Amino acid sequence: MIVFVRYNLGPGVAVELQEGASVAELKEVVGGQQGVPPEQLRVLFAGRELQSTSSLQSCDLPEQSTVHVVPPPSRSSSSQPLPLQEESPPRGGEEEPESLTRLDLSSSRLPTPPADITGEMGDGGPRSQEEAGPAPGTSMRSRSSFFVYCKSCRSIQPGKLRVRCRSCKQTALTLSRGPSCWDDVLIPGRIRGNCQSEGCYGDEAEFYMKCASHPTSDDDLSVALDLIMINSKHVPCIACTDVMDVVLVFQCSERHVICLDCFRLYCQSRLNERQFVHHAAVGYSLPCAAGCEDSLIKELHHFRALGDEQYTRYQQYATEECLLKMGGLLCPAPGCGAGLLPSDLSRRVECDPQLGCGFVFCRECREAFHQGECRALQALPVGDVEQEFVVDEEASRRGRWEQASRVLIQETTKPCPSCSVPVERNGGCMHMHCALCQADWCWLCGVPWNRECMGNHWFG
Repeated sequence: MIVFVRYNLGPGVAVELQEGASVAELKEVVGGQQGVPPEQLRVLFAGRELQSTSSLQSCDLPEQSTVHVVPPPSRSSSSQPLPLQEESPPRGGEEEPESLTRLDLSSSRLPTPPADITGEMGDGGPRSQEEAGPAPGTSMRSRSSFFVYCKSCRSIQPGKLRVRCRSCKQTALTLSRGPSCWDDVLIPGRIRGNCQSEGCYGDEAEFYMKCASHPTSDDDLSVALDLIMINSKHVPCIACTDVMDVVLVFQCSERHVICLDCFRLYCQSRLNERQFVHHAAVGYSLPCAAGCEDSLIKELHHFRALGDEQYTRYQQYATEECLLKMGGLLCPAPGCGAGLLPSDLSRRVECDPQLGCGFVFCRECREAFHQGECRALQALPVGDVEQEFVVDEEASRRGRWEQASRVLIQETTKPCPSCSVPVERNGGCMHMHCALCQADWCWLCGVPWNRECMGNHWFG
């Protein structure tokens, strides 16, 4: 295997070792290159010091990983950092400290299963998930619960957690303790450490994520998808009720679980209906599929599950929604749709030629600018039209259907006073709610819904 070694924060040098090589062998190679006794060297990786008796594979050191090898601290400095932990082989029955690549943070998101009602308890309580073993038909990777959106892969991939000093951005940092929940990883300043960079006495840990599907450089970071994880507690999906290996856990009080296929369908159906929620702080997001309160997804990269094409559509809708919330307009010219923020409330609006097409239109009816009252839908001209090409019978029938539909829309609908989309009243009261722009208005008055409309003609 090949490992990149940064000795004393120098450039990374490739070191080739045999499969199953130990940390002590790595120290011997680096010590011979640098002229330093191997027993004095420290090997740092993923926030902890690796023990000489351990193999590189047991330390979860992937191929082409970068490790830091540091010499003993200089004693001439007047201000010494905290010493490194003493290295000693693990005592009998004592497990080595977990590396960041093997942590399971799902306990902070997945619900705790109820106690076994049959009363089958071990000496110390209910059996743990590791003792019970995986559910039948599952093949989950043990304790690998990190997922990211990788810009290189352009998809959701397994991730690996890394840590560095917040002050100098070097990864030569040993943690005072490992993270135990996602808040430890996502909220700055919760975990301290000891930076081994010479001249740096920073003690604040900064966590970040990388894609585990391919070798990555120091700058090749990925977005942590903290709601997606391995379903270690075998919780069924709330939509299809299947128990899937990888799930998304909503941040509602019930911690509802949904598989990624159902989550993709949930997002796509809501996107088609433009039912995403625009939140001032979060953005264009969705709540729990079960309708729980205070459950909006805060990391919007989770919607990358839609795929590139649908995610581009999601971004377009989010931009349009934000613009409309700000009081802006979308150019109604075919093929344009440029976002506009007119400086006044004049009926005459001109699309910016540098951003769009330069079309001049009426703010109220979105038609070409005109003097006088607006007519939201103009009747199509009826009569003989000279044709320069032949249209078959089916195409002609579809054309007549389109014309009849336009006439029917003109007769049975009224335009929303906010966005001018045709709205049909199908019984009920005069209080209308536009599904596109979410505006509330009166069917009779054609103005925003108010107390006068409520008192005088709510029911006609």
